[in-house]
Amino acid sequence: MKHVWLAASMWLATTTAWAHGGLSMEQDMCKLTVGPYMMHFAGYQEDAQRTEFCEDIPHKGPTIIVLDVVDLALRDLPIEFRIVRKTDGPLDAAPEVYKLSPAVYPKGTLMVRHDFMDDGDYVGMVYAGADRKYASVFPFSVGKSSVGYWKYTLGLLGLLLLAVFGLQLGRQRLQRDVAMQEAKDTQAH
Repeated sequence: MKHVWLAASMWLATTTAWAHGGLSMEQDMCKLTVGPYMMHFAGYQEDAQRTEFCEDIPHKGPTIIVLDVVDLALRDLPIEFRIVRKTDGPLDAAPEVYKLSPAVYPKGTLMVRHDFMDDGDYVGMVYAGADRKYASVFPFSVGKSSVGYWKYTLGLLGLLLLAVFGLQLGRQRLQRDVAMQEAKDTQAH
């Protein structure tokens, strides 16, 4: 039974890590790795309960994306930010939705305002340094977050069913062992 729990835990951890793309949650911060450097990534939508998100964008519409430099060395490097529609082809050929040209940000904050007109899959790209020396590429979706919740809900439901099955199996084995012990005790007397 321990093996089932271990396998289920590993599956859930891998699914969660895969869903984040290049973004990760550490200590309540959404961090983006750009080469050896880190940036804090946050997105906001006015009509989405004004909550911060760092993965999928809840729905289409006006969105604010804020990138804050964590490693101070990034303040001296030109930083470029692009958003493209996800396609089957190479990212360089994907339709560009937004571009923030390379610039140095001495205060360490980039703020992007973009109105996502369509639900769908996108790819964000952050480049830092001359000739795009460092890069981070992260996929995200707009207006599809409920699909992800269903995946996690079904995964958790599966784990719950495994737990119930394991408890029931354990109870049956215990009852069988008690009955066998009682039968041995009766025969011995």
